Parts: sequence; structure tokens; C-alpha cells
Amino acid sequence: MQLWPLVGQLLGLGRAATYEAARRGDIPTMRFGRRITVPTAAFRRMLGIDTPEP
Repeated sequence: MQLWPLVGQLLGLGRAATYEAARRGDIPTMRFGRRITVPTAAFRRMLGIDTPEP
């Protein structure tokens, strides 16, 4: 899992745009208490790097 600010940087988004994309669900996130993370597998699928297995 990656922290979502790093994902925003990888996507070329600023802090506010990353918050907004995560809030809208454009960036897949998981919450553990106050910590927000991005599951690596879901992020790779979002980018088209990995495809879900049938």
C-alpha cells in the first residue's frame, strides 16, 4: 500500500487535487483509523498496468 500523497505526485496532481480525487473515488483508497492509503493492486489496475484475472 502507498500513502495517497505519493500517488498524487505520481499522477502529477497537487495536494488539493489529490484530496478531491480521493474524495470523489477517482483514486482508490482505504482508511485505517485516520490514515488513508491506496492499495497498490487497485492503483495498478487503475493505471492499466495490471488487469484483473478472469
